[in-house]
Amino acid sequence: MSSPSKRRDMDVMKLMMSDYAVEPINDGINEFNVEFHGPKESLYEGGVWKVHVELPDAYPYKSPAIGFLNKIYHPNVDELSGSVCLDVINQSWSPMFDLLNVFEVFLPQLLLYPNPSDPLNGDAASLMMKDQKQYEQKVKEYCERYAKRENIRSTPSEESDEEVKYCERYAKRENIRSTPSEESDEEVSDEDVSDGRISSSDDDVAGHADP
Repeated sequence: MSSPSKRRDMDVMKLMMSDYAVEPINDGINEFNVEFHGPKESLYEGGVWKVHVELPDAYPYKSPAIGFLNKIYHPNVDELSGSVCLDVINQSWSPMFDLLNVFEVFLPQLLLYPNPSDPLNGDAASLMMKDQKQYEQKVKEYCERYAKRENIRSTPSEESDEEVKYCERYAKRENIRSTPSEESDEEVSDEDVSDGRISSSDDDVAGHADP
């Protein structure tokens, strides 16, 4: 069984290699933002949200903290804090789940099937139960006002710089090297170079030039 830290690193890298834009925070691996698009055939289709993710030290044995940073009108999302009321994250989380499950399954299902009987936004839940048409209009108004790309983007250069720093720190060969022998071989080769026991390409060329 892999350690929590290795599993955390692997899950974050899987997310970064998927279709989701990941924006690391403070050059770390425990906290980051993810660009999330409203699911097709839902009231939220066309909307774009920045979702804040914080991984506890015990992840994946303890669930991640998830929150919307730009506003969304939904019975199960607190309008002010953006926190999410979702049983699979808050109560029935399993280490078998990963971050891709959160963004490919859990959050899309939350937006497709709101549960007004267990609300974090009482106004949205009440409106959904009393006047579905007005509720749908309010959802779309929020999407138009708060869930556009310009609402979530810092400058593209800032995001790309953060991703480059993240990859430079965590996606290097030394982070995946498996055997100590490989490391010792590299150390020996470094010593050989420093001691002058390995000729440079220039020396080789010069040697061949002699009659």
